[in-house]
Amino acid sequence: MFTDRLLLLAPRINETGLQLLTAAHARGLPARTATGWRAPQDVPPLVHLYGGPLYADAVGRELGVAALEELPGWLAELPRELTRRSVELLPLAEARALRRRAFCKPPSDKLFAARVYQDGSGLPGPDALPDDQPVLVSEVVTFRREYRLFVLDGTVRTGSRYAVDGELDVTPLAEDPLRQEVAAFAAELLTVCSAGLPSAVVVDVGLLADGGWAVVEANPAWASGGYACDPDGVLDVVLRAAGPLIELRAADRPYCRELPVVTG
Repeated sequence: MFTDRLLLLAPRINETGLQLLTAAHARGLPARTATGWRAPQDVPPLVHLYGGPLYADAVGRELGVAALEELPGWLAELPRELTRRSVELLPLAEARALRRRAFCKPPSDKLFAARVYQDGSGLPGPDALPDDQPVLVSEVVTFRREYRLFVLDGTVRTGSRYAVDGELDVTPLAEDPLRQEVAAFAAELLTVCSAGLPSAVVVDVGLLADGGWAVVEANPAWASGGYACDPDGVLDVVLRAAGPLIELRAADRPYCRELPVVTG
Protein backbone atom coordinates (compact mmCIF):
# COMPACT_ATOMS: atom_id res chain seq x y z
CA MET A 1 0.00 0.00 0.00
CA PHE A 2 1.27 3.45 -0.95
CA THR A 3 0.98 5.89 1.95
CA ASP A 4 3.26 8.69 0.79
CA ARG A 5 1.87 9.42 -2.67
CA LEU A 6 -1.31 10.27 -4.55
CA LEU A 7 -2.59 10.33 -8.12
CA LEU A 8 -4.58 13.56 -8.46
CA LEU A 9 -6.90 14.03 -11.43
CA ALA A 10 -8.20 17.31 -12.80
CA PRO A 11 -11.77 18.27 -11.82
CA ARG A 12 -13.16 17.66 -15.30
CA ILE A 13 -12.62 13.93 -15.34
CA ASN A 14 -12.88 11.98 -18.60
CA GLU A 15 -13.19 8.29 -19.41
CA THR A 16 -9.43 7.80 -19.24
CA GLY A 17 -9.40 9.45 -15.83
CA LEU A 18 -12.05 7.06 -14.57
CA GLN A 19 -10.00 4.13 -15.84
CA LEU A 20 -6.88 5.49 -14.15
CA LEU A 21 -8.72 5.80 -10.84
CA THR A 22 -9.74 2.15 -11.06
CA ALA A 23 -6.27 0.98 -12.11
CA ALA A 24 -4.59 2.98 -9.33
CA HIS A 25 -6.92 1.68 -6.64
CA ALA A 26 -6.37 -1.90 -7.88
CA ARG A 27 -2.65 -1.59 -7.16
CA GLY A 28 -3.19 0.16 -3.83
CA LEU A 29 -2.24 3.64 -5.03
CA PRO A 30 -4.45 6.38 -3.55
CA ALA A 31 -6.16 8.37 -6.30
CA ARG A 32 -8.88 10.96 -6.40
CA THR A 33 -10.42 13.66 -8.52
CA ALA A 34 -9.72 17.25 -7.50
CA THR A 35 -12.70 19.34 -6.43
CA GLY A 36 -11.32 22.65 -7.69
CA TRP A 37 -8.55 24.42 -9.58
CA ARG A 38 -6.39 25.25 -6.57
CA ALA A 39 -3.76 22.94 -5.14
CA PRO A 40 -5.37 20.90 -2.34
CA GLN A 41 -3.66 21.05 1.04
CA ASP A 42 -4.53 17.55 2.24
CA VAL A 43 -2.14 15.64 0.00
CA PRO A 44 0.83 13.38 0.79
CA PRO A 45 4.40 14.50 0.00
CA LEU A 46 4.54 12.81 -3.43
CA VAL A 47 1.90 13.73 -6.03
CA HIS A 48 1.29 12.56 -9.60
CA LEU A 49 -1.07 14.44 -11.93
CA TYR A 50 -3.39 13.57 -14.78
CA GLY A 51 -5.26 16.36 -16.54
CA GLY A 52 -4.82 19.06 -19.15
CA PRO A 53 -2.21 21.84 -19.30
CA LEU A 54 -4.51 24.31 -17.50
CA TYR A 55 -4.67 22.06 -14.44
CA ALA A 56 -0.96 21.28 -14.49
CA ASP A 57 -0.22 25.01 -14.65
CA ALA A 58 -2.70 25.75 -11.86
CA VAL A 59 -1.40 23.27 -9.27
CA GLY A 60 1.74 21.55 -10.51
CA ARG A 61 4.40 23.88 -9.15
CA GLU A 62 2.82 24.15 -5.71
CA LEU A 63 2.49 20.36 -5.48
CA GLY A 64 6.10 19.79 -6.54
CA VAL A 65 5.27 17.99 -9.80
CA ALA A 66 7.53 17.65 -12.84
CA ALA A 67 5.31 17.51 -15.93
CA LEU A 68 7.18 16.08 -18.92
CA GLU A 69 6.48 17.01 -22.53
CA GLU A 70 8.22 16.64 -25.87
CA LEU A 71 10.41 19.46 -27.14
CA PRO A 72 8.43 21.86 -29.38
CA GLY A 73 10.54 21.16 -32.45
CA TRP A 74 10.69 17.37 -32.15
CA LEU A 75 8.31 16.65 -35.04
CA ALA A 76 9.89 19.27 -37.30
CA GLU A 77 13.36 17.81 -36.74
CA LEU A 78 12.43 14.24 -37.71
CA PRO A 79 13.73 12.95 -41.05
CA ARG A 80 11.22 13.11 -43.87
CA GLU A 81 11.15 9.31 -44.18
CA LEU A 82 9.43 9.25 -40.78
CA THR A 83 7.06 12.20 -41.29
CA ARG A 84 6.39 11.66 -45.01
CA ARG A 85 5.68 15.38 -45.26
CA SER A 86 7.40 18.69 -44.69
CA VAL A 87 7.06 19.99 -41.12
CA GLU A 88 8.39 23.33 -39.89
CA LEU A 89 8.41 25.04 -36.51
CA LEU A 90 7.73 28.71 -37.23
CA PRO A 91 7.00 31.80 -35.15
CA LEU A 92 3.34 32.74 -35.46
CA ALA A 93 4.20 36.01 -37.23
CA GLU A 94 5.86 34.04 -40.03
CA ALA A 95 3.06 31.48 -40.16
CA ARG A 96 0.49 34.25 -40.57
CA ALA A 97 2.30 35.29 -43.76
CA LEU A 98 1.81 31.88 -45.41
CA ARG A 99 -0.07 32.03 -48.69
CA ARG A 100 -0.52 28.31 -49.11
CA ARG A 101 -2.68 25.56 -47.65
CA ALA A 102 -1.14 23.96 -44.53
CA PHE A 103 -1.97 22.04 -41.39
CA CYS A 104 -1.14 24.28 -38.42
CA LYS A 105 -1.13 23.49 -34.72
CA PRO A 106 0.50 24.67 -31.50
CA PRO A 107 3.34 22.33 -30.47
CA SER A 108 1.66 21.39 -27.17
CA ASP A 109 -1.04 23.57 -25.58
CA LYS A 110 -4.32 23.97 -27.45
CA LEU A 111 -3.96 27.70 -27.96
CA PHE A 112 -5.87 27.58 -31.24
CA ALA A 113 -7.57 24.97 -33.40
CA ALA A 114 -5.26 22.38 -34.96
CA ARG A 115 -6.57 22.01 -38.52
CA VAL A 116 -5.94 22.68 -42.18
CA TYR A 117 -5.80 26.42 -42.92
CA GLN A 118 -6.22 27.69 -46.48
CA ASP A 119 -3.50 30.24 -45.70
CA GLY A 120 -1.97 31.96 -42.69
CA SER A 121 -4.60 34.69 -42.56
CA GLY A 122 -6.88 32.38 -40.57
CA LEU A 123 -4.43 32.02 -37.69
CA PRO A 124 -4.88 34.06 -34.48
CA GLY A 125 -3.81 37.68 -34.81
CA PRO A 126 -1.32 39.59 -32.63
CA ASP A 127 -4.18 40.71 -30.40
CA ALA A 128 -4.76 37.07 -29.44
CA LEU A 129 -1.29 35.49 -29.41
CA PRO A 130 2.24 36.97 -29.56
CA ASP A 131 4.25 37.00 -32.77
CA ASP A 132 6.89 34.67 -31.33
CA GLN A 133 4.42 31.93 -30.38
CA PRO A 134 5.77 28.70 -31.98
CA VAL A 135 3.56 26.98 -34.56
CA LEU A 136 4.00 23.62 -36.27
CA VAL A 137 3.26 24.00 -39.97
CA SER A 138 2.87 20.79 -41.96
CA GLU A 139 2.23 19.83 -45.54
CA VAL A 140 -1.32 18.46 -45.81
CA VAL A 141 -1.51 14.67 -46.04
CA THR A 142 -4.29 12.11 -45.57
CA PHE A 143 -4.06 9.50 -42.84
CA ARG A 144 -6.12 6.35 -43.42
CA ARG A 145 -5.59 4.90 -39.92
CA GLU A 146 -4.20 6.53 -36.76
CA TYR A 147 -2.84 4.98 -33.57
CA ARG A 148 -1.98 6.24 -30.08
CA LEU A 149 1.06 4.76 -28.33
CA PHE A 150 1.94 5.28 -24.68
CA VAL A 151 5.73 5.05 -24.50
CA LEU A 152 7.91 4.40 -21.45
CA ASP A 153 11.71 4.28 -21.66
CA GLY A 154 11.62 4.00 -25.44
CA THR A 155 9.19 1.06 -25.49
CA VAL A 156 5.49 1.04 -26.34
CA ARG A 157 3.71 0.16 -23.11
CA THR A 158 0.20 0.09 -24.61
CA GLY A 159 -1.54 1.29 -27.75
CA SER A 160 -4.89 1.86 -29.44
CA ARG A 161 -6.26 2.66 -32.86
CA TYR A 162 -8.32 5.84 -32.65
CA ALA A 163 -9.26 6.85 -36.18
CA VAL A 164 -10.00 5.43 -39.63
CA ASP A 165 -10.29 7.81 -42.59
CA GLY A 166 -10.46 10.77 -40.23
CA GLU A 167 -13.37 9.41 -38.19
CA LEU A 168 -13.20 8.19 -34.60
CA ASP A 169 -12.76 4.40 -34.68
CA VAL A 170 -11.39 2.96 -31.45
CA THR A 171 -10.02 -0.53 -30.87
CA PRO A 172 -7.15 -1.98 -28.82
CA LEU A 173 -3.91 -2.22 -30.78
CA ALA A 174 -3.72 -5.94 -30.00
CA GLU A 175 -6.96 -6.46 -31.96
CA ASP A 176 -6.03 -4.34 -34.98
CA PRO A 177 -5.05 -6.25 -38.16
CA LEU A 178 -2.10 -3.88 -38.73
CA ARG A 179 -0.69 -4.22 -35.21
CA GLN A 180 2.59 -5.76 -36.39
CA GLU A 181 3.18 -2.95 -38.87
CA VAL A 182 2.44 -0.38 -36.18
CA ALA A 183 4.87 -2.08 -33.80
CA ALA A 184 7.61 -2.25 -36.44
CA PHE A 185 7.29 1.42 -37.38
CA ALA A 186 7.17 2.49 -33.72
CA ALA A 187 10.30 0.46 -32.94
CA GLU A 188 12.16 2.10 -35.83
CA LEU A 189 11.03 5.57 -34.77
CA LEU A 190 11.88 5.15 -31.09
CA THR A 191 15.26 3.61 -31.88
CA VAL A 192 16.53 6.37 -34.13
CA CYS A 193 14.56 9.44 -33.02
CA SER A 194 14.22 9.35 -29.23
CA ALA A 195 16.11 12.65 -28.88
CA GLY A 196 13.55 15.34 -28.13
CA LEU A 197 11.25 12.97 -26.22
CA PRO A 198 11.07 12.44 -22.46
CA SER A 199 11.14 8.95 -20.98
CA ALA A 200 7.33 8.93 -20.69
CA VAL A 201 5.29 10.33 -23.56
CA VAL A 202 2.52 9.67 -26.07
CA VAL A 203 3.36 9.26 -29.75
CA ASP A 204 0.69 9.07 -32.46
CA VAL A 205 1.49 7.32 -35.73
CA GLY A 206 -0.55 6.58 -38.81
CA LEU A 207 -0.90 4.89 -42.17
CA LEU A 208 -1.07 7.34 -45.07
CA ALA A 209 -3.32 7.08 -48.09
CA ASP A 210 -0.28 6.13 -50.21
CA GLY A 211 0.45 3.16 -47.94
CA GLY A 212 3.41 4.63 -46.05
CA TRP A 213 3.72 4.93 -42.29
CA ALA A 214 4.35 8.32 -40.65
CA VAL A 215 4.47 10.08 -37.32
CA VAL A 216 1.37 12.14 -36.58
CA GLU A 217 2.59 13.97 -33.46
CA ALA A 218 3.74 13.57 -29.86
CA ASN A 219 1.83 14.69 -26.76
CA PRO A 220 2.26 14.77 -22.97
CA ALA A 221 1.04 11.50 -21.48
CA TRP A 222 -0.48 13.33 -18.49
CA ALA A 223 -2.85 15.21 -20.82
CA SER A 224 -3.70 12.52 -23.38
CA GLY A 225 -6.76 10.31 -23.74
CA GLY A 226 -6.18 6.58 -23.64
CA TYR A 227 -8.87 5.48 -26.13
CA ALA A 228 -8.78 1.64 -25.95
CA CYS A 229 -5.30 1.42 -24.41
CA ASP A 230 -4.77 -0.88 -21.43
CA PRO A 231 -5.38 1.33 -18.36
CA ASP A 232 -2.53 -0.26 -16.41
CA GLY A 233 -0.12 0.58 -19.19
CA VAL A 234 -1.44 4.12 -19.41
CA LEU A 235 -1.06 4.49 -15.64
CA ASP A 236 2.58 3.35 -15.75
CA VAL A 237 3.37 6.06 -18.30
CA VAL A 238 1.33 8.78 -16.60
CA LEU A 239 2.98 8.21 -13.21
CA ARG A 240 6.40 8.90 -14.76
CA ALA A 241 5.17 11.68 -17.03
CA ALA A 242 3.83 13.87 -14.22
CA GLY A 243 5.38 12.80 -10.94
CA PRO A 244 7.29 14.23 -8.00
CA LEU A 245 10.03 16.68 -8.94
CA ILE A 246 12.31 15.14 -6.32
CA GLU A 247 12.16 11.83 -8.25
CA LEU A 248 12.91 13.41 -11.63
CA ARG A 249 15.58 11.64 -13.65
CA ALA A 250 18.47 13.75 -14.87
CA ALA A 251 17.82 12.76 -18.50
CA ASP A 252 14.25 14.11 -18.24
CA ARG A 253 15.14 17.57 -16.95
CA PRO A 254 15.16 19.20 -20.43
CA TYR A 255 11.56 18.06 -20.91
CA CYS A 256 10.01 19.61 -17.81
CA ARG A 257 7.16 21.98 -18.56
CA GLU A 258 7.77 25.43 -17.12
CA LEU A 259 5.01 25.60 -14.53
CA PRO A 260 3.96 29.08 -13.42
CA VAL A 261 3.84 30.41 -9.88
CA VAL A 262 0.15 30.83 -9.07
CA THR A 263 -0.78 33.63 -6.68
CA GLY A 264 -4.02 34.75 -5.19
